[in-house]
Amino acid sequence: MAKYLFEARYSAEGAKGLAREGGSGRRAAVARMTEGMGGKLEAFCYAFGDVDAYVIVDLPDNVAATAVALAVNQSGGATVKAIVLVSTGDVDKAGKKAVD
Repeated sequence: MAKYLFEARYSAEGAKGLAREGGSGRRAAVARMTEGMGGKLEAFCYAFGDVDAYVIVDLPDNVAATAVALAVNQSGGATVKAIVLVSTGDVDKAGKKAVD
């Protein structure tokens, strides 16, 4: 499994839905979506600033992460930016790889 950080920005319509339905409902929906893709929700935090929510998930691969991003972005309620997270172990391995 790979870890991904999604930065979510709610549209005006998405913010209205969030205010109406509450934050825990959105978290539950993301958990269901992630599990449906064979993954697991690790963290879901709302934030101040230009990003409304930060979501960390474990997903099987980049294809699953892309599918999640496409689904959310097509919904109209939010836009997301997906960031691949790299473990410290993978960074250690990368540091030992020879690059010509």
